[in-house]
Amino acid sequence: MNTKVNFRVRVMSYAHHIFLATVISWSDALKKAWQLYRLAKKMRSGVVKFFYEKVDGSARVAYGTLCNLPAGITSKRGTKKPNYGTMCYWDTKKQAFRSFRVENFIAMAV
Repeated sequence: MNTKVNFRVRVMSYAHHIFLATVISWSDALKKAWQLYRLAKKMRSGVVKFFYEKVDGSARVAYGTLCNLPAGITSKRGTKKPNYGTMCYWDTKKQAFRSFRVENFIAMAV
């Protein structure tokens, strides 16, 4: 059995979660889901600057990556079912794993 998730399934799952968690339209949820997919893709190749809204309402500037993690560090994903409500990344400033709610994603820096 192939357990690898197709990227389209991942994008639609992000969009579905965003659509249910917010009051935005389906097309806007899809746009944000595609932005999240592009963010994750860029983070797998290097450090990316992006912005998201924290729980207290303030904006956070983050520098994150998903590649070349320090030795001995794992993301604890293992065999768990993927969570499409949050996105996990390695924060290069804090040197620790961080996560944010996908509906709070604002933008990726160019």
